[in-house]
Amino acid sequence: MANTSSRTLRLLSLLQTHRFWPGPELADRLEVSERTLRRDIERLRELGYPVDAARGSEGGYQLGAGATMPPLTVDEDEAIAMAVALNGAAQMSSGALSEASVSALSKVVQVLPPRLRRRAEALRAVTVDSPFSSAPPVRADVLATVAQSARDTERLRFTYRAAGGASAGSDLGRHVEPHRLVTVGRRWYLVAYDLDRQDWRSFRLDRLREPVGTRARFRPRSVPGGDAAAFVRDGMSRGEQELHVVALVSARSDVVGRRIGRWGQVSVVSDESCRLEMSARDARWIVFGLAIVDAPFELVEAPEAVRHEMAAWAGRFAAAGRWTSGGGARIPGCC
Repeated sequence: MANTSSRTLRLLSLLQTHRFWPGPELADRLEVSERTLRRDIERLRELGYPVDAARGSEGGYQLGAGATMPPLTVDEDEAIAMAVALNGAAQMSSGALSEASVSALSKVVQVLPPRLRRRAEALRAVTVDSPFSSAPPVRADVLATVAQSARDTERLRFTYRAAGGASAGSDLGRHVEPHRLVTVGRRWYLVAYDLDRQDWRSFRLDRLREPVGTRARFRPRSVPGGDAAAFVRDGMSRGEQELHVVALVSARSDVVGRRIGRWGQVSVVSDESCRLEMSARDARWIVFGLAIVDAPFELVEAPEAVRHEMAAWAGRFAAAGRWTSGGGARIPGCC
């Protein structure tokens, strides 16, 4: 049985759905007796939550109108981190895990203090996830400010460290109309209309500093191609060729689909096999995707860069296996 505090929070979470809970069902969900449930209900009432009760064989409990969860006590960085993590889990997963992530994100946002709630909601509203994204090295305050400006269609000024050309390494002031945040690889990008250059640009957020909303509103434009994530990918390393792989996997399509998520496209070949297609600019992401499928596969179409990367991975894992096979090898510094 959970301790009293955690059980009370669990009870409050169930009642927060505002559905009517029959007493025996609610007690069963909490794994307590109905007598203990009645004590927990009284404890919530003492804390100021209006819990309505119906007696008799059809009796049960329901949270009264106007009841709200208490604000969740976190700082701004923690609030943004939770929103990023749960939003990422929802985008990168499929099925029940994705739905649970969306549900958890909604609940977390609901109990944040108003100012942090607005920032977390802004981040969720303007972020577009691209396959193979992961935790990016970006300051939470920068992320929150940019996201809120994009959500509110507010022009933004910031300092940006140029990466190439004659201005490489220089800090430049930029004035933009922010459109969307996109995650690609290990980076966050801002897709925005650059007012000084009168053209669309993507900006890496780890190079962006001191963002400030100008309070000047703008009418949203249409990003070229209509897809912010595709705009960023197309602008990255234009001379770098995208790698495409087709594999026949000896596993059911529904199983492979759950494992690969949005990282690839799966189609049925037979009851026990499927066709998997993946594209990326980095061969390592392709190999990683094939690895997490966790089933035998045959490459139908694959560039030399992917085959070379697979061989390199195989060599490293084989070498690691020899270290741990008991053949007498010993890692320096270990007993």
